[in-house]
Amino acid sequence: MRETHLDQIERWAEFVRNNPEKWRKIHTDFINSIFQNHRRVYKELAKTSEGRRKLIEIYEIKNIDGFPSLKERVSKG
Repeated sequence: MRETHLDQIERWAEFVRNNPEKWRKIHTDFINSIFQNHRRVYKELAKTSEGRRKLIEIYEIKNIDGFPSLKERVSKG
């Protein structure tokens, strides 16, 4: 049977309660990996004109002047 989201939260809360010295590093590593993956995907998308356009769309960038590298590349690409 598949675990529900609430079950996962309860399991994590129990782990935190029972492992006060361990959970911070595990949590920090997890959050850091999310940021690392975001940077990797962003860099990959920024390599192409279509990718840069997609970044502008995804982040709903209205003030392109605030993002000179995207503006410059989109104008040229």
